Amino acid sequence: MRDSLIEELPKIVESGKKEAQRLLDGLSKSQRVTLQTNELVLPTKAKGGLAAFTGQVVKKSMVNGLLNRLIYGDNLLTIQALLAGDPTTELPSMRGMVDLIYIDPPYDSKTDYRMKIHLPTIDIEQKPTVIEQFAYSDTWKDGTKSYLEMIVPRLIMMRELLSERGSIYVHIDSRVGHYVKVIMDEIFGKDKFQNEIIWKQTRAKSTGFKNYGLEHNNIFFYTKSNDFIWNMQYKEYDEDKVDRYYCFFEQEDGSYLKFTKSEMKSFRESKKIPAGKRFALIPLLNLNKNRPNLKYEYKGFLETWATTKEKMLDYEAQGLIVQTSPGAMPLKKQYFENMEGVKIGTLWDDIYPVNSQAKEKVKYPTQKPEALLERIIETSSNKNSIVGDFFVGSGTTAEVAERLGRQWVISDLGKPACMITRKSLIDQEADPFLYQSIGDYQKEQFERSQFKSIGDLAHVIINLYGALPFPMQEGTPNNLGYIKQSKTLVYVDSPTRMTGNATLKKAQELRASYMGGWEKVVVLGWNFDLNISRIIENFKKDMESEKMQVLVIPADILEKLRHKADYEKLIKDGKVRFSSLQYLTIKPIKKIESDKENDILEVELDNYVLLSPDALPLDKEDKEKLEKVIEKDPLSLIEYWSIDPEYDGEIFKSKWQDYRENHEDKLRVDRKTKLLVPKIKGKRKVCVRAVDVFGFESDSIREVS
Repeated sequence: MRDSLIEELPKIVESGKKEAQRLLDGLSKSQRVTLQTNELVLPTKAKGGLAAFTGQVVKKSMVNGLLNRLIYGDNLLTIQALLAGDPTTELPSMRGMVDLIYIDPPYDSKTDYRMKIHLPTIDIEQKPTVIEQFAYSDTWKDGTKSYLEMIVPRLIMMRELLSERGSIYVHIDSRVGHYVKVIMDEIFGKDKFQNEIIWKQTRAKSTGFKNYGLEHNNIFFYTKSNDFIWNMQYKEYDEDKVDRYYCFFEQEDGSYLKFTKSEMKSFRESKKIPAGKRFALIPLLNLNKNRPNLKYEYKGFLETWATTKEKMLDYEAQGLIVQTSPGAMPLKKQYFENMEGVKIGTLWDDIYPVNSQAKEKVKYPTQKPEALLERIIETSSNKNSIVGDFFVGSGTTAEVAERLGRQWVISDLGKPACMITRKSLIDQEADPFLYQSIGDYQKEQFERSQFKSIGDLAHVIINLYGALPFPMQEGTPNNLGYIKQSKTLVYVDSPTRMTGNATLKKAQELRASYMGGWEKVVVLGWNFDLNISRIIENFKKDMESEKMQVLVIPADILEKLRHKADYEKLIKDGKVRFSSLQYLTIKPIKKIESDKENDILEVELDNYVLLSPDALPLDKEDKEKLEKVIEKDPLSLIEYWSIDPEYDGEIFKSKWQDYRENHEDKLRVDRKTKLLVPKIKGKRKVCVRAVDVFGFESDSIREVS
């Protein structure tokens, strides 16, 4: 009989603690997880006409030596890398540096996370990427138990990121929330639980015929210590209550006028408020009668008062004490102008969900309203505090943190989420930020896999491709295979390398000479050099004559090869597809002299070659639609492109960006632009980066004399 969750919970927590400790122990290892910087984004969105680089000063956007960071990848690896830091890139450990973490982890295993993609002639639906699908299926394979196994080590690692004054808000669903509450009590301490916030949404969502409609989410608020950042927030008074109580107006001679609630409502609606300072009269009695030090006689009343007699006499001297009639109980004036509003409690019923017509809507299924994040960020962080979110979704946390003058570090496993976030930040002209990913992601997966050597993995890949590996013996490369009938050599690159010019040259030599030569060589790569489109041009003859083919090993293959039975099933089903490589080409860049100090560069997109639709997370019907678009107008697949006019070969500095929705034609980018750039000596290396509607990135590099 299966154990109940109550019986499983201690095991789940213990297992999560061991996993987190293993990760923490690995922070100092030389082979620790690192982050690679894909892009330094200096927001300068295309606005038509001649674009001039404003030369944003990156250092001005740094606090504690850190830039804001958007990270693509598994958040457990991301947090591990943030805790480790990276001396080679001068990025310090962020342990104890984050003042606020807000997370909204996906908690509904039945949610359809498809994204609708609009192209000029068709609409298609993208399913989650295979890596995302594995993450979701792992999270829910055993229901709530799997979900809790996922969340425990992540919460432990997040606690390590928090500063001593830090707070964490976990936005959760009632179906798993109470289990998460028990887990957080264990990780953070029951005494560090501050509140359960109820966010009431506008309408009750029916979950069946015989239950109450669901109309709220839960948010658990915990802190690292008892000395946490706290900035009290207020909301506006209810107008009826204001009319009822703040109905007194002080006159110059010290007297006052009083109006009824209906009279006050009429004044408010006509915008003709009476002259004089407006106030309410509040009681001065103490609700706690067991306060002997506050029991004394005042104005003929022996009572337990709300304050000391000295303070009471001070109020009287200021003219704040009122008796509405001779001998009446004294009351205190409370001026409306001094009131900040109603203190925010744990029921948040004044923030509405993002509806389909909202200005902030970005068509992301789990998007949260900016007002919700504003309240949390303003309450539990200060200016220049670092705010973290590791299930970032549509990027609302970063956008609001940026606007409120906070630093931020955010991550997500979904490419669409990262793409939407990057565009939103550029749109609001954010400070420069880094777009990063897990360094050597395939390497990390390989090290966590069942394979003992790269040679073992290469043999499996060769078999999955439908070829035979050469027998393992001295002098035989362990990454080569063959297809005898077609005289084809198969070369598998390492998951720890970038497939580029050296690999293709080596493959070309092996085809010509290994064991007497072969008619064709197929190169199977995991990760590719950013300049692969230019590299492929060097091997164009071999590719056109079908002597060479370059294919991509599926990104999810290591996830699928966790167990021996998985491998046998893949071989039997024959469902592994090795797709063609996607790449971008641009036309030769024209340089025009503008003046003694500047040049004008004309940059134009030429073509975009997308990997095979078969490799994309699409239904069959949508794949057929996409093939027609690829044939007719491949550049319409570009979602975003950016330019580094002074590429140093290391970090791509995005100094100009264009993307769909940035023009009247919201389904296409501009394909040509002119840039005003400062003159430099010698050759200029220009790098153009494009991201397609599925989140795949391609670079094209050109030298300009």
